[in-house]
Amino acid sequence: MALIEIAETSKLYGFGDATTLALDEVTLSVEKGEFVAVMGPSGSGKTTLLNLIGLLDQPTHGDYKLDGRLVSRLSSNQQAKLRRDYIGFVFQSFNLLSRLSVIDNVSLPLAYKGMPPVRRAKRASDILELVGMRDREYFMPHQLSSGQAQRAAIARALINKPRIIIADEPTGNLDSHDSKVVMELFAEIHRQGNTIMLVTHNPELTRYANRVLYMYDGMIVGDERTPIGYMAKHARRIYFKKLRTTDDDIAAGVSALLKDVPGQEITTKGQKRKPQGRKRGLKQKVSRSKR
Repeated sequence: MALIEIAETSKLYGFGDATTLALDEVTLSVEKGEFVAVMGPSGSGKTTLLNLIGLLDQPTHGDYKLDGRLVSRLSSNQQAKLRRDYIGFVFQSFNLLSRLSVIDNVSLPLAYKGMPPVRRAKRASDILELVGMRDREYFMPHQLSSGQAQRAAIARALINKPRIIIADEPTGNLDSHDSKVVMELFAEIHRQGNTIMLVTHNPELTRYANRVLYMYDGMIVGDERTPIGYMAKHARRIYFKKLRTTDDDIAAGVSALLKDVPGQEITTKGQKRKPQGRKRGLKQKVSRSKR
């Protein structure tokens, strides 16, 4: 049984002429232990999809099962408990509370479970040790670098030992070095058996995933499986296209390409699935977007 099961699910915002279709009859199944990267242009429905999976939003219609439980049949309190126990969130903007120290930020979810303060602090300190932040546990958020703040946010996401980590552009505000540190943390979390859903615009980050979803106009138009360590095939095309069309990247020279992109082609073919919703193919959608 899949950990995440979404069947013909849509999400609409607004009403009348102002209605926006954010998700269009999406069907998705994610097994326990998968590392799924979600790519697509802005407004394609990536964040909406993760919000539904994370129980931060409700679908307009369609079914969503989390670990076999039909979410629509759960009360708001039951959904909140499921979200607390099953899901950890990491956002682009860190979302640390400015008036709390790092250790208090990290231990906050345990307070909602009623855990005594001493046990909360011990657990939070141990988690901060795992992400290399124990020496910063009594710092305030404004005293941290962006990379340190994101590692603290990851520690907070892990504090309840969730089964699923949802990360929405977690490296969007980080430089290349801090991005690598954060992604290595996610790789270690994945090796420990967690399921990870990662939204990204960076094709390079697909190297950490074993599955890549491509979204367009609220639909999943591509679903590719690839070995960890290799850039997904379609993401590779996006990467090379960016290199050809960006002046700064061209000026960086061929040496950067040889360093960042392996010369050997991927031999494992990605699984090709028909696009959902209005049944339009990926190539057709990409060509229309250029008009």
